Amino acid sequence: MNPIYRDMPTTIFEAMSMRARAAGAINLGQGFPDGPRNDAVIDAACDALQQRSNQYPPMVGIPELRGAVADWYRRHQQLELGPDEVVVTSGATEAIAAALLAVISPGDEVLLFQPLYDAYLPLVQRAGGVARIVTLDPSGWRIDAEALAASITPRTRALVFNDPMNPMGTCAHPDDLALLARICAEHDLIAICDEVWEALVYDGAQHRSLMQHPGMRERTVKIGSAGKIFGLTGWKVGWMCAAPPLARILAKAHQFLTFTTPPNLQWAVAQGLDSQDDWIAMARNQHQASRDFFCAGLQDLGLVTVPSAATYFVSVDLAASRIAMDDVAFCDAIIDQAGVAAIPISAFYAEAAPGHLVRFCFAKERATLQEALDRLAAALPRLG
Repeated sequence: MNPIYRDMPTTIFEAMSMRARAAGAINLGQGFPDGPRNDAVIDAACDALQQRSNQYPPMVGIPELRGAVADWYRRHQQLELGPDEVVVTSGATEAIAAALLAVISPGDEVLLFQPLYDAYLPLVQRAGGVARIVTLDPSGWRIDAEALAASITPRTRALVFNDPMNPMGTCAHPDDLALLARICAEHDLIAICDEVWEALVYDGAQHRSLMQHPGMRERTVKIGSAGKIFGLTGWKVGWMCAAPPLARILAKAHQFLTFTTPPNLQWAVAQGLDSQDDWIAMARNQHQASRDFFCAGLQDLGLVTVPSAATYFVSVDLAASRIAMDDVAFCDAIIDQAGVAAIPISAFYAEAAPGHLVRFCFAKERATLQEALDRLAAALPRLG
């Protein structure tokens, strides 16, 4: 057995979700929303099953979706992409895997910024790469320029950058984007940008892609997700965007992973990107309101929250909340004693993990969030 997978534990997301199901707990751990529901996109997928082809679509994606992705980025991020610069994948995780397989060769080094999404490290290792971990400054989740420079060697080939960032719900500082652009140009690096949360940025802010920075157009792989845009995480429809020479290599990696993505879902997502801008804005506002409601409730319980500018997630600082437990023990305790599941932030670290941060998902119905708050209120006095 491959030791990367043989020795790998069950992901924290699956482990906590299994525990939540077994305990009948409210699952605020794994990041899937209760709503809002986009019936137009769902109906389009159902119609496509009956009215359109159910055979293999083009390997790189149906033309309608590739064009819709390019046009959506033109409208919302002022990126001038052509359909030939979009490769449709079966979710963003497949896109990340394909990008790493396409870009790095065995022995190449890849910069990863922690806290990091748990798929990055094993995918780098499976592609034969060597991960070089750069820890973000927890005071503001900024890039430490000196630590970044010290991590670069002649073998460094690429970096993986998640913005907006899961788990902390932050948006990259403009100075950090400029720093990454300069580093990529100076060291001839490819930037693999996981931007799946780009439509879920709050408080009137707008997402800005690293691809928009000078010198990055030809060396960026921009990854997006319809599952996040439309709250349809089970559909697993994603894409990679890159300049044509790079996109052609990405497509070759993709063809030997999933090869294609269900055509009815592709047609539905294309229709949604073309026609559902108002719904996307409404959903963003609803999630922001849920964030504000849940954060206010946590703060009323004496739990100190870390500012969340994007995503479905908000984190609680246990140390600042004067809770003398580490994050794993706290998550175990609230499942057992409160019937609420959360995720320890230490699971997002490859090394030197902090133990005082816990992530909650607020993309739930208001009644669900209130019930979770009520359960936590009853249980917190009993915790150590």
